[in-house]
Amino acid sequence: MGSKVELGSSPFIVGEIEFVRLLFSRVYACQYEVRLLKEQTFGWDRKEIGGSQHPEREAEALDSVCNQTLPHIFDGDSSVHLTTSQILGRLDNPSRRRLLRSLATMAAASPLRRTMLTRAAALPGPPTFEEVPASKSGIHWVHNAGKSVTKYLPESSGAGCAFLDFDNDGWMDIYLVNSGKANFYNPPHPLQNALYRNNRDGTFTDVTVKAGVTGGGYGMGIAVGDYNGDGFPDIYLTQCGRNILYQNNGDGTFTDVTEQAGVAAGGWSSSAVWFDYDNDGKLDLFVCQFAEFDMAHGCGMDSAGVRHYCIPKIFNPMPSWLFHNNGDGTFTDVSKSTGIAEHLGKAWGVVATDVNNDGKMDLFVSNDTLPNFLFMNRGSNFEETGLAAEVAYSGDGRARSGMGVDSADFNEDGQMDLFVANIDEEFFSLYQNNGDGTFDDVATPVGIGMSTRWMSGWGLKFFDYDNDGNLDLMAASGFPDDLFDEASSSIQWRQPLLLFHHEGKTFRNVSQESGPVFAKRFPARGLAIGDFTNDGGVDVLICNNNEAPLLLRNNLGKFNNWLGVHLVGRKSNPDAIGARVSYQAGDLKRSRMKVGGGSFLSSHDPRLVLGIGRRTRIDSLEVKWPMPSGAVERFTDLPLNRYVTIVEGTGKWK
Repeated sequence: MGSKVELGSSPFIVGEIEFVRLLFSRVYACQYEVRLLKEQTFGWDRKEIGGSQHPEREAEALDSVCNQTLPHIFDGDSSVHLTTSQILGRLDNPSRRRLLRSLATMAAASPLRRTMLTRAAALPGPPTFEEVPASKSGIHWVHNAGKSVTKYLPESSGAGCAFLDFDNDGWMDIYLVNSGKANFYNPPHPLQNALYRNNRDGTFTDVTVKAGVTGGGYGMGIAVGDYNGDGFPDIYLTQCGRNILYQNNGDGTFTDVTEQAGVAAGGWSSSAVWFDYDNDGKLDLFVCQFAEFDMAHGCGMDSAGVRHYCIPKIFNPMPSWLFHNNGDGTFTDVSKSTGIAEHLGKAWGVVATDVNNDGKMDLFVSNDTLPNFLFMNRGSNFEETGLAAEVAYSGDGRARSGMGVDSADFNEDGQMDLFVANIDEEFFSLYQNNGDGTFDDVATPVGIGMSTRWMSGWGLKFFDYDNDGNLDLMAASGFPDDLFDEASSSIQWRQPLLLFHHEGKTFRNVSQESGPVFAKRFPARGLAIGDFTNDGGVDVLICNNNEAPLLLRNNLGKFNNWLGVHLVGRKSNPDAIGARVSYQAGDLKRSRMKVGGGSFLSSHDPRLVLGIGRRTRIDSLEVKWPMPSGAVERFTDLPLNRYVTIVEGTGKWK
């Protein structure tokens, strides 16, 4: 018998918990089969609204399909008399923890725990996240870092990726950023970025050349936003050198308008974000600049005469850029007048969020080997408050290697919190907003910190992968130096993905139980989230350095109820960056802010997916639009398990 542990207020046996978790996953596997049966037998559509039209036949189907799986776990145990449909009926309980307690009662009562555990472990079931191979997706593009014996640092830093709906057909397409010609790299054959159109059947078609978005230069990241308000998403690419702004023509093609718009920037750009800093209803552009770089600024050799990708302390810090949208297709560089240029950094990641609830979007910027920046929006200028807010340094006062960032109200207290990933042995930080301009790093107390000790984090994002109403977290990592494996057994170039499930006041590392892909290691950099199958399960796209990208399909989210919301601003900015969406489903009350950017070098599905667990209706949904509107619209009689569009000021969804 295992050691006793406490889960909530009930004592459990470790072996019983393992069994219950396995049983829980098999229940969802069973539901997956039942969903397929419903569609094939009863003609149900994935987007159908409402409950079962055939409750007796559904229960019969549950037992017919699931008896292939669940009863074998209890076979020979006379103390268990529940039918499969009764077991699945426990899922009406909205609390996963309470469900675990219910199932644990059965486990504890059984004298065959060891047998049940063995049988449960052997049963097949779809993983939470499933790797989609190129042979199935049609995505055969591979990132080329242009690696050299000289070890120029940009080679180990990229690249980014994006989910976007470039043709407005309601399905997420994919964009992948590649390297290219630069003063430190001359590729032997032309390299290009990739735009893949979603075929709506789980596959993609390469339309890069036809769309005119091949890139040109040593690419780093991507930011997607409708800067001209024509209803079509535009693409901004950051590079080592001249950046690119592609204007969406609305016919499947793009035009390079960089020079006309005045946003070429230059230098070594990394992440970028579209947001409306002055609340005039137009999307402005913030661009991170990493550091001063030229071929003379190499990393050098170690004592053995071997070149490595190095810690960037030797590089000079540089200011980032802020471009104001003039509304006529052009931008004005306001970096100096707004105070942004006063602060020199080595910026990797940026997220636009409102940390003090004043209706003005602030910026959290991660820096490598320098203190992080928290730019508080004061209206006409920004005040850098990272030190005072206690998000600039580690707890012991050291500047860390900040990389990927995000912002979310993870604890539902109405205050936007911050997250930053760092390099190995520095731990990642989850900054809980105290509501008084300061933050506390709670990464370790809530269960995230220790899992990140040996990780070097890049792309990351908060999202509700199982649609239970709580924000979870995924992070992608990889050490910057590809030769470090030879010197360390703990720190490696390729590192595993991390998935944290939000369980009340803590997060649990569920990576090992979420699919075979989490047992693999990757040189991961950019990470984007988006529902490319439109089934409500938010999927993940990861760009690996000098390797093929990784597309992960979410198999779990669709088994809870959800509503997808696409917000379109009219008086406020077109992408509704800064909007707050609050919703209630029975006892569940949640609020989400639509932040700008987040992660590393990447851009995300613009739609919000609102999970409600097994609850059967959303009672109300409220949208507080960003300034200059500030209007509040309330909606009832909402559908479930489909996407809707809400256009500001119309008072209705469609």
